[in-house]
Amino acid sequence: MPLPGFDELYEDAARGTPLTVVAVGAADPTVLAALALARSLGWIRPVVTGRADEIKAVAARLDLDLSAFTILDSQKPADDAVAAIRSGRAQLLMKGQIATPELMKAVLDRDNGLRTGKPVCQVVLMEIPRDGRRFLLTDTGIIIRPTLEQKAGLIDHALAVSRALGEPSPSVALMAATEKATEAMPDTLDASELARQAAEGGFGGARVAGPLSFDLAYAADAGKKKRIAGEVVGAADAMVFPDLLSANLTVKAIMYTADCRFGGVLCGATRPVVFMSRADTTETRLNSLAYAIRVARFG
Repeated sequence: MPLPGFDELYEDAARGTPLTVVAVGAADPTVLAALALARSLGWIRPVVTGRADEIKAVAARLDLDLSAFTILDSQKPADDAVAAIRSGRAQLLMKGQIATPELMKAVLDRDNGLRTGKPVCQVVLMEIPRDGRRFLLTDTGIIIRPTLEQKAGLIDHALAVSRALGEPSPSVALMAATEKATEAMPDTLDASELARQAAEGGFGGARVAGPLSFDLAYAADAGKKKRIAGEVVGAADAMVFPDLLSANLTVKAIMYTADCRFGGVLCGATRPVVFMSRADTTETRLNSLAYAIRVARFG
């Protein structure tokens, strides 16, 4: 079955007990507005960390009532947010107006962070309404040049997220600039090796194919024109990229040029992290919240 769209995720988020979300970098209009809207929809109980005076000033400019928010006045907001997750006082961490390295320093702290031993990566859920397509992209935010072992971990994350979203047998495309393995492009050799491992049951019998170019992973007619067939061709539920450069450029090109909806979650920590760009809109933050709630409940 196809991955759910955001309308379905919005409906799902309203079901069940609201989750407590702790947001870092909440002195931002889009962050506070998204949290307030998610609370009004019955999705979450909002907690925010940072300088209380700055958070309250932003809320005042928005004419936003913070009476339902818990404010943790903090000089180390990322550390205190991670501590709230570790203690069980919150179930989801949310990235707001904070630089990724600063947040990751707290998340990956060896003594007080949220390490699991698995690679930490961003998994973006992309919805293209025109084509009725929904698919995952990873890693779009953290690992600059993943090793072969880390790429296997990215596949595992993509499979886990797909299954949490309700697709029990996801198809995974290992992305490259060409569908042919060649020594001139070492990433194609990694893709070929990972596809071989998958064929031998290395990923629980999941359908993993590569190397595949974007057109072959996305569009069935591209496979027909190139005379390339396979279960994953034109039907990828997830795309695993060879490096951060290709993944980040691809996802942002789609975000800014296509009619699409998207959200992001950080995987590999002890709990999912609502994770997108500081430049994102209130709608995208709300999308990411709904997406992360689904992953937290079913992942």
